[in-house]
Amino acid sequence: MKHIFIVNNDAGEKSCLDLVKEGIVRCKEVVDYEIYTPHSPQDSIDFIKNYLEHNKEENVRFYACGGDGTINKVATGIFGFPNASMTVLPFGTGNDYVKYFGSGDIFKNVCNVIHGEERSVDIMKVNEKYALNSTHFGLDSVVAKTMNKLRRNKLFGKRRAYPFAIVWAFLIGMRNKCIVYADGEQLNTNDILLCTVSNGKYVGGSYFNAPNSLNDDGLLEVCLVKPVPRLKFLGLIKYYVAGTHIDNPKFKDIVVYRQAKKVTIEGPEGFCVSIDGEIYESQHIEIENLEKAIRFAVPRNS
Repeated sequence: MKHIFIVNNDAGEKSCLDLVKEGIVRCKEVVDYEIYTPHSPQDSIDFIKNYLEHNKEENVRFYACGGDGTINKVATGIFGFPNASMTVLPFGTGNDYVKYFGSGDIFKNVCNVIHGEERSVDIMKVNEKYALNSTHFGLDSVVAKTMNKLRRNKLFGKRRAYPFAIVWAFLIGMRNKCIVYADGEQLNTNDILLCTVSNGKYVGGSYFNAPNSLNDDGLLEVCLVKPVPRLKFLGLIKYYVAGTHIDNPKFKDIVVYRQAKKVTIEGPEGFCVSIDGEIYESQHIEIENLEKAIRFAVPRNS
């Protein structure tokens, strides 16, 4: 098998290129590998698709070395190629998707990941794009949009970007116009606070938004929170972090939870969602879950 490491040099606190190289060297087994450092997010997708188009008979595993954005680009690149699989070396700031399998630290041992067991997992199609972990919007997309602006700022960037983005969203993003449908059922009437559509279990680094999620059952986990006063929202956060918000009677009138194969969102001009942390803008969005559509390698005993 060919192993190709897609290394996002901008992920995390420092470049992960040296960490990837050191990990490969420590793996004493001889590995047929290649390291590719993309020039842009789209470059990752183009490189992967081009490689697979010209090597259709070769079994290839791609390693997303970075954060959830890098994972998204690798998943998008391999989709539709049966000879390709993927996995992760999580060097980003959030690393939400790998938390589905336990601590993200289990993916940082390159040897264990190389010898990982492949599983078929779901991927969601979001209009013409794809998401592996989550598509979320409302307060969440205000946070993601702000984070993208702050990420390279010397004062507010890196790990500081997320808490600053949360504060800003708390000020301006408490009511967001859109209508959400889950398998045709209308879930709200006008505004929302936030909504997540997930195959993974976590968003935002620590929020256990979809505790019931199974990433291979063909179903999307839809969690919509209606607008609430700021003080009530602050009271909800600790339950949202713990993953106990869905069944908590305190929030039965404001939290709407559904499982669905397809989600439709109708929003105003300029409406945007966060697709695995990447901002995407459209007034009409259709999210369809594609069951067990890609292969994902997980370290043994995870």
